[in-house]
Amino acid sequence: MEPIGERPDIERSYGIPETPEGMLGFDHVRDRLERSRIYWLTTVRPDGRPHAVPVWGVWLDDRMHFGGGGTTRKARNLAANPAVVLHTESGEDVVIIEGTAFEVTDPHRQRLIDDAYEAKYGIRHGTPVWELRPAVMFAWTEYPKTVTRWCFSDGDSSGSREPARSSSEFP
Repeated sequence: MEPIGERPDIERSYGIPETPEGMLGFDHVRDRLERSRIYWLTTVRPDGRPHAVPVWGVWLDDRMHFGGGGTTRKARNLAANPAVVLHTESGEDVVIIEGTAFEVTDPHRQRLIDDAYEAKYGIRHGTPVWELRPAVMFAWTEYPKTVTRWCFSDGDSSGSREPARSSSEFP
């Protein structure tokens, strides 16, 4: 079952259509996340300041996965606060995920992610690696006509549950 897209709550002056005509399907989100090579990841430092860094990542089983060294700034930030924003590299064909990152500790899952990294980037990633569970996602290809939002009640992007209404607004 596909997650249900909706129009985000955005100030009227931005010109977001009030009808669903032109909204993107979740298949577009999957395609962009699978095909993108570089993603921008924003974490929160312990003192509350944001930290943004480009990362490699793989979309596997309707979840985004990214990695980094265990002593990197992003790893230390995630240990203190798992809230993240991940954005595809393009500012025109956009996918933004707001959610929570969890370190993957299951060896079988780590192998599957490593296999996906190797297929995409020609290297195995190793550990640590995190799984991003979305709370809300945004996408568009032609702003404001196609801007679409998907909300997830429990961080479940599989679409198996009714998406929650979110107060998240963009931009």
